[in-house]
Amino acid sequence: MFCSFANANSDPLTDVVSVGGGAAGDSIRKQHSPYRGAQSGYDNQLIYLYEGERVYVRAYRVGLKFEQDLWRVDAFLQQRLEGWSQDRAPDSVAGMALREPGIDAGLAVRRRTAWGTPYAELSHDVSERSRGTELKLGYWNDWVRGRFALRPHLAVALRDSKLNDFYYGVPAAEATAQRPAYSPGGGADAEIGLYGFYRLTDNWRLFGGVTALRRASGVYGSPIVDDRLETMASVGLYYDWSPQIKRWAPESRPLIGRALYGYSSDCDLAQIVRLDCTSTHTKDHTDIWGVDVGRMLFQRPGDWPMDLAGFVGVIQHREKGFQDDFLQIHAYFKAYFYGFPWDRAVRTRLGFGAGLSYVTRIPEMEVRDQARRNRGTWKLLNYLDPTVDFRLGDLIPARSLRDAYLGVGVSHRSGMFGKSRLFGDVAGGSNYIYLYLENTF
Repeated sequence: MFCSFANANSDPLTDVVSVGGGAAGDSIRKQHSPYRGAQSGYDNQLIYLYEGERVYVRAYRVGLKFEQDLWRVDAFLQQRLEGWSQDRAPDSVAGMALREPGIDAGLAVRRRTAWGTPYAELSHDVSERSRGTELKLGYWNDWVRGRFALRPHLAVALRDSKLNDFYYGVPAAEATAQRPAYSPGGGADAEIGLYGFYRLTDNWRLFGGVTALRRASGVYGSPIVDDRLETMASVGLYYDWSPQIKRWAPESRPLIGRALYGYSSDCDLAQIVRLDCTSTHTKDHTDIWGVDVGRMLFQRPGDWPMDLAGFVGVIQHREKGFQDDFLQIHAYFKAYFYGFPWDRAVRTRLGFGAGLSYVTRIPEMEVRDQARRNRGTWKLLNYLDPTVDFRLGDLIPARSLRDAYLGVGVSHRSGMFGKSRLFGDVAGGSNYIYLYLENTF
């Protein structure tokens, strides 16, 4: 069954999984860029969803939620997908500084009614890019018929001059004869959209959407903007494992801790997994060490030999004099596969994690490789974590090691081959081969 959509806000994936559940998948969207001379193409958007009692996670948004009767209030951080990056700059902005997407902090409030859910959402750039503010007033409704659900959406966004000037203005210092200085000022954008969801099986969901956006007249007067309706169409597929989650009580849900230490590697991820290349420190001597904390989400669904966990973690990058050391924050889902013929003697697991990675500085490996290819870099990238480990308790008869695992893995940051706006259209990333100890408490 579909969960209720009545608490929706401007995020089209709000409440599509039940509380305590999660989902992962992929989507492709085609969207008209507002910029004159922009490259056409498709945008790949990965889908990572987690819906907790108080915390929720989307691929581009994390937040806290508070509900009381028919009301709900959210506090959130989200990436604003406007502007352009080095690897996909429109022809009309040649010579202008990058206008990279910013990070907004915001508050949203909504109330469920019999005729739908109106909402208000206030957001402000906290990444010191635009320093702009937006107030969005919108309305959702949901129509559910068996396996199929529709979600129509209307919204008006009131944007201040800082926000519009940063993304669509032309400062005097960047003006040319063909591109005069221009300030669009504040204004109101209007948007209409329709999203659909179809339940293929108990777990697989197909979804799609179409939207149309009309920006303020001041924006369309800019020499770098085309005066046209911005349309978007998307289609995607995701796996919702919520129906199979074992409902542990909060105090009994297994807690997992991981400690790791690793070395930089210039081998490709596929080469490392196949053991075709496992060299480290070939071009630089940077290292990482870190800690992950997670919860087991479910074990042995359908009695299959696999488990699924969710993790958040922090990694310290040791740059060895190339630049100051810095932190990486990541969150990911991880599946463990076991059941090999020797499982009774020594449990051995293959793990694969997928999620998001954010760094406070770009790693030296990424700076070097991207500069060599004349490509841009990005702080937020996709995160993959393939591992193999064995249970120490099967070799050392100590009660404290009963659920402890020792293994090797790869910490991999990837831009998804330059096909995702969320990751700055970056084609590139970095790899670190690491050893780790994991235990369940």
